[in-house]
Amino acid sequence: MFDTVQPDTDADLGGCMHAFVSELYPICRSITGDGVRRTLRRIANEVPLTITEIPTGTEVFDWTVPREWNVRDAYVKDASGARIIDFFAHNLHLVNYSARYSGKLPLVELRRHLHSLPDRPEWIPYRTTYYREDWGFCLPHRQLESLPDGEYEVCIDASLEDGALTYGECLVPGKSKDEVLVSCHICHPSMCNDNLSGIATAVFLAGHLVRSQPRFSYRFLFIPGTIGSIAWLSRNRDRVGSIRHGLVLTCVGDDAPFTYKRTRREDAEIDRAFAHVLKHCDPPGKLEPFSPYGYDERQFCSPGFNLPVGCLMRSVHGRFPEYHTSADNLDFVRPDKLAATVQICLRAFDILENNTRYWNLKPFCEPQLGRRGLYSSSGGAAPGADTMAMLWVLNLSDGNSTLLDIANRAGLPFAVIADAARRLQAKHLLRDAIVSPYSDPEEVRVSEPQRKIVP
Repeated sequence: MFDTVQPDTDADLGGCMHAFVSELYPICRSITGDGVRRTLRRIANEVPLTITEIPTGTEVFDWTVPREWNVRDAYVKDASGARIIDFFAHNLHLVNYSARYSGKLPLVELRRHLHSLPDRPEWIPYRTTYYREDWGFCLPHRQLESLPDGEYEVCIDASLEDGALTYGECLVPGKSKDEVLVSCHICHPSMCNDNLSGIATAVFLAGHLVRSQPRFSYRFLFIPGTIGSIAWLSRNRDRVGSIRHGLVLTCVGDDAPFTYKRTRREDAEIDRAFAHVLKHCDPPGKLEPFSPYGYDERQFCSPGFNLPVGCLMRSVHGRFPEYHTSADNLDFVRPDKLAATVQICLRAFDILENNTRYWNLKPFCEPQLGRRGLYSSSGGAAPGADTMAMLWVLNLSDGNSTLLDIANRAGLPFAVIADAARRLQAKHLLRDAIVSPYSDPEEVRVSEPQRKIVP
């Protein structure tokens, strides 16, 4: 989809992403099983993917890879033999990781295994029993309250046996072996914002970066929540030293403004990058402090690793009514919001790619910009943003301030400051700060022009 049809506009991009979400929506995923494999195979059609399987029973730090779960059928029938709760009608009807069960129960006993939402009587909740063997069904509270007394037939044709935990990994090589880690979870069944929006964003970002030849290498992880990141970290302890920046993507397709959760370090470069882009987006986004509760950022930011991994969301998990319910459906995520998420990520990545320091080669008073074709004002009017950006870059390029520092102090978008730096560098007014400003210009290599990864 993404490799063969290149979206020309944000509308095309959003439609393409929403169609991808629609394909994955019906699949019953969990932390293990064939639903995960099927999802990864679909992702592998879009980006180069390495799939890893870790056997049941493998110790990964303080955890153990669980048994693999697969379900073939599940239902509850009433006295007439009609399926009143049917896994094939909606896979949220079955409590995820339910053990095999077959039997007949009176309603009073069956109700102990039924879950509903009294305050949202038309919605099906999402429930799991990952690490405790049990079984159950979920249904709208309206339906639960209408069940008549009597005997019900219950069937859960599922297997819970030794197998493997499966995850996917896409590495986009850059000029540097230093990496940006991007992670999303693939363990939720039919929920679009919490799960599929992150997957679609990661897939499209990977596809775009493959064509962009970035400076950093980008590693995309498609992993089951919690146990997947723990397993990946356990197998890659020798690799995490290459991770310079990281991001977890979740709940990024609904209509809410962006929210960025900071890393454990609170002031990592990726924290500053997202703080900047969210300040300059419309509407402005929100920042949240780090918390050891949430998604897989809490594993990457655990004290033994303390990686600079933040989390990008729109609505925050647990704080919107549709969270972990059947209302998190294809109507809840919007194509334009999916497309905007990709653009916000690319702007932040553009900062990471280009946030360098410069020396002003004419530091004694202002250089004459007019004779270099950089200043067109005839006097009277206040200088525009482009001119102000050049003046700020020249004034603060002392080898200490990064372009992001300058952008924040100037109150201008990073892209405007970076463009000013490119123009000044082209006129030999700036030099990369890795080189002394007093070196012989003829003996100093010309620094590589900044790379733009935002389309």
